[in-house]
Amino acid sequence: MPRASSCGHPPRRPEESTMHDHRKLGRELELFGSDPLIGAGLPYWLPDGAIVRHSLEEYVRDVERRAGYRHVHSPVLGKRELYEISGHWSHYRDDMFPPMDLGGEQVVLRPSLCPHHALIYRSRGRSYRELPLRLAELGGMYRAELSGVLGGLSRVRAIQLNDAHVFCTLDQVEDEAAAALALIGPAYDALGIRPARYRLSLAGDTGKYVGNGEMWARAARILRSVLDRSGLEYDAVEGEAAFYGPKIDVQVADSAGREATLSTVQVDFHQPAQFDLEYVGADGAKHRPVMVHRSIIGSIERAVAQLIEVHGGAFPAWLAPVQLRLLPLSDAELPYAHRIRSDDLRIEVADASRGSLGARIREGRLVPYQAVIGPREVSAGSLSFRLRDGSQVAARPAAEALAALAAEIRKPLRRANPAPASGFPEPTSR
Repeated sequence: MPRASSCGHPPRRPEESTMHDHRKLGRELELFGSDPLIGAGLPYWLPDGAIVRHSLEEYVRDVERRAGYRHVHSPVLGKRELYEISGHWSHYRDDMFPPMDLGGEQVVLRPSLCPHHALIYRSRGRSYRELPLRLAELGGMYRAELSGVLGGLSRVRAIQLNDAHVFCTLDQVEDEAAAALALIGPAYDALGIRPARYRLSLAGDTGKYVGNGEMWARAARILRSVLDRSGLEYDAVEGEAAFYGPKIDVQVADSAGREATLSTVQVDFHQPAQFDLEYVGADGAKHRPVMVHRSIIGSIERAVAQLIEVHGGAFPAWLAPVQLRLLPLSDAELPYAHRIRSDDLRIEVADASRGSLGARIREGRLVPYQAVIGPREVSAGSLSFRLRDGSQVAARPAAEALAALAAEIRKPLRRANPAPASGFPEPTSR
């Protein structure tokens, strides 16, 4: 029997739930779009989609900050020489955009953030007292994907990656990799998604891998130990490793049952050596750090694609473009509805000009909370909420109701310090 995952759920098979095609639904819900003049694999985000995206970004930055990561920002371009040193140019060139000639130098759109973070690490001398040093970035990168494999948000050419690199000693690397893996489960819980499976991706017998056998064996032993400690069931698959080291891949499945990697934890001995990274140890001598690559939710594009497919647009309340929809019965209640405000909630007023009350309730079926406002609510200065499943929450004074609702919506984001019970159940997906 499968062992439970770190997010409290066994890995899910695609056929166990109804999933949606994010490409179709994302356009119907006006979350994202594309245009031939921009180009294939280069979607744009519409206002509601941008809210989902920005909410994800804010969430993951907060998770990383609480876990001891320091955020950096680096350019999306780099000299070709940078990627020659890292190994990307010789092992990943087919997936990179061609170099651009600028002032006698060749610059490249980066396919990965790790070389930039290696240079940030070596920007000054480091001591063992600073390690582990955890650097995180939500940064852009670019992959020259062939047009035949592009699809909605799941496979794009311009990627916003939730990336991080931990620079640590050899004695620290297993605990740091384990801590990185432990961040993924709670994030999936907050997103309301489940992994299809966990995969230990190892080197194959092709020539696409760098380094020596001992380097690979050591990194693989560390990741196996991390997975065994976690109690997760996983598959070990040869030929799926990055060119510089093995990795733990958290796989998700789309509506057609196709798997893709969303989250990763990787151990890398190669790039610290390539960039001559060092720290001064307690013995006063120079030592080489180990690099742990880690992504909690992978690319924002693929994460949103998975959210659309799993939830069908009925996102967890903290991600919903509109969190509370006010439904005045008539124009007489409209002034009261427009006075309902909260800095902590995304609120929309759907007045009677948009149809009957029943039609407006159906129109807002994906909104987590709706509130019908009639003469009684106006007279009492109160609000009563309706959830997606049709259940009701008892009326309260408006200010109190809004504060309690905001606290309820934030609950999944504050697991370490949960708010007191507010009486508002979290709305379910459709």
